[in-house]
Amino acid sequence: MALFRMGEAAELLGVSVDTMRRWVDAGRLTAGRDEQGHRVVDGVDLAAFVRAQADDPDGRAEESSARNRLRGIVTAVVKDAVMAQVDIQAGPFRLVSLMSREAVDHLGLEVGSVAVAVIKSTTVVVEKSAVPAGSRGRANS
Repeated sequence: MALFRMGEAAELLGVSVDTMRRWVDAGRLTAGRDEQGHRVVDGVDLAAFVRAQADDPDGRAEESSARNRLRGIVTAVVKDAVMAQVDIQAGPFRLVSLMSREAVDHLGLEVGSVAVAVIKSTTVVVEKSAVPAGSRGRANS
């Protein structure tokens, strides 16, 4: 089973190590200790915790077949006569959308706006990290 140190788990979740420690101290997440006495979180427990924390960023998931919804802030808008590029920073993720200029104007998208990127794709490529975060997910039998 994969075990993650607090720093590794924090990196995976995009939060600070202090946040991870507070969650463990509050009993929201279970952690044990490794052979060196460092706090570690079981990968299965971490995955369950993340699933339980997942929420609907804009309250509209029930109205759409798209389940991948990332709330963020618009960091750039580049418009020409017909098309526009909108960049959204959602946590550690930068998303770029190409859409009509008319859609950007209609939605009132501008730098600093809050927006939800809704992703519906027929292809999602999943890669396994060559070296898991940190050093990293340790395997124990």
